[in-house]
Amino acid sequence: MSIRSRSVLVTGGAGFIGSHLVDRLISEGAGKVVVVDNFFLGNEHNLDAAKAARPDLEVVRLDASNLSAMQDVVAKHQVETVFDLATIPLPTSLSYPHFTMQTNIGITSAFCEIARRGSIERLVHMSSSEAYGSGRYVPMDEEHPHDALTPYAAAKSAEDHILRSFVSTFGIDATIIRPFNNYGPRQNPGSYAGIIPIIVKRVRAGEPILIHGDGEQSRDFTFVRDTVDFAVAIHDDPACRGLELNVATGVGTSINTLVSRMLEIMGKPNHPVEHIAERPGDVRRHMADVTKLKTIIGRQPEVLNADALAETIDWYERTL
Repeated sequence: MSIRSRSVLVTGGAGFIGSHLVDRLISEGAGKVVVVDNFFLGNEHNLDAAKAARPDLEVVRLDASNLSAMQDVVAKHQVETVFDLATIPLPTSLSYPHFTMQTNIGITSAFCEIARRGSIERLVHMSSSEAYGSGRYVPMDEEHPHDALTPYAAAKSAEDHILRSFVSTFGIDATIIRPFNNYGPRQNPGSYAGIIPIIVKRVRAGEPILIHGDGEQSRDFTFVRDTVDFAVAIHDDPACRGLELNVATGVGTSINTLVSRMLEIMGKPNHPVEHIAERPGDVRRHMADVTKLKTIIGRQPEVLNADALAETIDWYERTL
């Protein structure tokens, strides 16, 4: 089931990971690419390259949790594959938990229902390693218990359970991709920014970097273009149907180490760093077991490396 020549819908396609996926789908020769985004976090400029490459790119401003609206979009564009990336992010769930959970669960359940109706052929759902909570053991395989620590994580876990139930009950063709911590150009630098753009902004402003807790909490940082590369490979491989797959490097990096490496790249190794109170619901250990991914696809994403990190920092220095 190659992506080539297929009609594809990407929810959250103007967002960080979503826009990189759109770029990849275009380069892979998808017949039609449609983006649905409500622009809660998405940015029109994230799609500039995609629009230049494919002037026929369709961008629809809608809430992806609206079942009837999504059914109409799927029918209008004769969508065959849906990549479901739309989400309200974790930090929002700390202030607006009901809104976050209601929206995120609504998005996934809407597309499960559309798949059950036979309106699409293939559904690839982007979950989150946050569903696992803090690692009871590391590396964390796909059988790791779901110990959600935030409303966002609880919603992502619920979405996974909903999708599993539609696979087992109705036989829909669906796969769960569970990425770990993505980094790269286009990550939101605003109110709900990730750690890398936050660090770049504070260094540029001459402000101390603030690290929650002792900074020894670990993350499995994965370059965004690797993640979308594997998303396409997983879509195309029949062996992935009905599965859940971690997409990550299999190596944990502490926040302290990340900060140190970034400051070296930025030429500011002595920039001040302050430790503040732990963030509510912050997980302690995240490192993926990617055995299943390597067994099926035959490879895994590259470990956090200086070139990808430098490219990411450079993008923020040019755009912030």
